[in-house]
Amino acid sequence: MKRIERVVILGANGAMGAGSGETFAAAGITTTFLARDRDKAERGRARAVSMAKSEAISRYIRTGGYEELPAAVAEADLVLEAVGEELPLKRQFFDLVERHRREDSIVATVSSGLSMAAMAAGRSESFRRHFLGIHLFNPPNVIVGTEVVPQKDTDPALTAFVIEFLERRLGRKVIETSDTPAFAGNRIGFKVLNEVAQLAAEHGVLYLDTLLGPHTGRAMAPLATIDFVGWDIHRAIVDNLHAHTNDEAHAAFALPGYMARLAEAGHLGNKTPERGGFFRQVPAAKGAAQEGGGQGLWVLDPARGEYRPAAELATEPPEIVRRMKALHRVGRYREALGLLLTTEGHDAELMRRVVLGYVSYGLGRVGEVVRAVRDVDRIMGFGFNWAPPGLLVDLCGARPVIEALERLRLPVPRCLVDHAERGQRLFTEPFVDAGRFFHG
Repeated sequence: MKRIERVVILGANGAMGAGSGETFAAAGITTTFLARDRDKAERGRARAVSMAKSEAISRYIRTGGYEELPAAVAEADLVLEAVGEELPLKRQFFDLVERHRREDSIVATVSSGLSMAAMAAGRSESFRRHFLGIHLFNPPNVIVGTEVVPQKDTDPALTAFVIEFLERRLGRKVIETSDTPAFAGNRIGFKVLNEVAQLAAEHGVLYLDTLLGPHTGRAMAPLATIDFVGWDIHRAIVDNLHAHTNDEAHAAFALPGYMARLAEAGHLGNKTPERGGFFRQVPAAKGAAQEGGGQGLWVLDPARGEYRPAAELATEPPEIVRRMKALHRVGRYREALGLLLTTEGHDAELMRRVVLGYVSYGLGRVGEVVRAVRDVDRIMGFGFNWAPPGLLVDLCGARPVIEALERLRLPVPRCLVDHAERGQRLFTEPFVDAGRFFHG
């Protein structure tokens, strides 16, 4: 395979376009940022420079409007599409790319879950053999987990070349996934996020984010994560999964009714600070005027569709949370996770349901979406910054986890049983300290 030295980014003014372009330019690769017009492309360049915290990458970035697409694509070794997550829109751009690309150039999409086969359908053999997904996680300059998604006609040699390029030249943590809805990371991660959103209607937002915070092996609590991602993005992903998958977690992908109603009213999380999502920051002047008063953090009451000051809702964290955090602070991760399996009471039962549901569903995708446990562990660890399912099993013990899954009536993945019988560790990523995933 030839080297990749010239890259074109389509949709370079957006978050994923600019972020993707930054990763190539930061590696010293000539990268052309294309957008609707040059001004928008320049804004993408400025965004990339800000991400890199260095003006130096500008020397590798060229900008232009889509009128320059034919000439830019004709010279490109790789064309990376990062326009809106709409299949008809993407296919319009691929019509242009197919018309002007070289026969040996690679065409890729950063889509987070659309069908590769649907994008490639009806195109030339050359296009289909050179087309695949390169799913970078946002922001790409910080999160190194990457999914490479070939479709049925992608040349296997090209897939192997792209994986090697991403790992060696760009320093990514790469897995290969099958062309299934939302691939591996988002399918597993958004199952958990949406399940917690469903539970919030009964148990409350602040309680669940306290119960399932970073001490359970995640960089950010689940509902705060949905606010960070954006309710519109969350809805698009879970709606896609609910419509196009039918596995044991199908019900967990149904968007809660209260989220649908609030999203339609403009509540999209952090990107709509005035309206908020699960949480909303209320400035002092506005807080004084609102019913209940008080500035600062306000929290959604899903049952009423209203917000209340967090200070009115805050209580002492559950005992299991306090004990786990105390153990994490001194690096006793195995003991902290042991509490997850052995503690009695409602709080622990709910925590087990979500955390072990994640383990069950994640490892259950081995053989369907990915080939090995390491693939699931790698994308959840380096794509979501969550403690990988295999690591959780290793810390808790395979046999106790299997017994806990059976008590909860959750599926016991075959790969978990196999590893338990052999007495093997599941988490095999080298040079990774478990402490990076747990916070006290």
